[in-house]
Amino acid sequence: MKNYFDFTLTGKRLFPVWIIFYLLIIIPYTYNNYLLNFASNFEDGKTSNPAFTLLTMLVGYLVFFFVIKMIMESIKYKEGTVQFEGGFLTYVWKMLLGILLSMVTVTVYLAWFIKDITKFFCNNSTLNGERFEFKGKGLRLFIILLLTMILPMIVMTIYSMNYLKPTDPGWISMILFQVFFMLLMIPYIYFFYKWSVDVEYKGYSIKWDTNFKDSSVKILTEMLLTFITLGIYLPMAYLRLFHYFSARTVAVSEESTLQFGFDYNAKKDFLFIWGQILLNFITLGFYYPWAIAKIGKRFLGQTYVTNVIAE
Repeated sequence: MKNYFDFTLTGKRLFPVWIIFYLLIIIPYTYNNYLLNFASNFEDGKTSNPAFTLLTMLVGYLVFFFVIKMIMESIKYKEGTVQFEGGFLTYVWKMLLGILLSMVTVTVYLAWFIKDITKFFCNNSTLNGERFEFKGKGLRLFIILLLTMILPMIVMTIYSMNYLKPTDPGWISMILFQVFFMLLMIPYIYFFYKWSVDVEYKGYSIKWDTNFKDSSVKILTEMLLTFITLGIYLPMAYLRLFHYFSARTVAVSEESTLQFGFDYNAKKDFLFIWGQILLNFITLGFYYPWAIAKIGKRFLGQTYVTNVIAE
C-alpha cells in the first residue's frame, strides 16, 4: 500500500516572508550588482559595493530560516505533520560562526558549516513526536568537495593558463568550460546528495540505495537534454531525476524495509511546472510564493512510501 505525503503550505502564508525577502534582498542586490555595473558602462564612479552585497546576503540567510521553517512545518505524512523546534537565535549564532570560520580558513571549514546547518534543521524536526537525526559527517563532505569541485577547478585553471592561448577564439574557451563544468557537476551532484540523504528516524536508517555508474549516466542524460534544448527540458529533467532517485531511497530497520517512490504524469507535470515558471516571470517574482506552494504540493502529493515485501 502506498502512503502519500502532502504539502499544506499556501502562497498566502508564504507571501509576507517572501515580500520581505523581495524588498530587503532581491531589489537591493539587483540594484547593487547589476544596475550599478550596467550604469558604470556609461558613467564613471558608479560600481557595485562588495560590502553592501555581503550585507544583503547575510540578511537573506536570516530570512531563509523562516522560509525553511514554514516549508518543513507544511510537510504532512499520514495523520502527522512535521514540527520544527529550532530557535532563531541558535540559527543566527551557527550561521555567523560558520561564515566567519569559513572566511578565516579560506573555505576549508565550509563542509562542516554545511553539515552543522543541515543537522540543525534536521535534528530539530519531529514527526508524530519522533525526532529525525542527521548522520552526515563534515570530513566526508570535505573530501567530496575537495575531489569533485576544488581539485578539478584547480586543474582547469592551470590548463587554461598554460594551454589556452590569448589568440584563441573566445567561443572555444566558453565551450570547453561549459563541457568541463557539466561533467564536473555529475560526481558532485551524486556524492553530495548521497551524503545529504543519511537520516535516522524511529529506528529506520534512510539512505540512497544507488550506484555511481548508473546514477551518473542518468544525470548526464538529463543534463545533455537540458543543454541541447537550451533549458526548455529542465522541468522534465527534475521530474525524471526525482522519480529515479526517489525509487532508490529506502528506510531500513531491523524489522522491515520501506521504499520511497514518485508517481508522475510526464506531460501534465512538465506543462504545469512551466506554467508556474511563466506566471512567476510575468509577475516579476510576486507570484513566487504561490508557485512554490503549488509545485511543492504537486511533488509531495505524488511522493509515497510503501513496505517492501521480502521474497
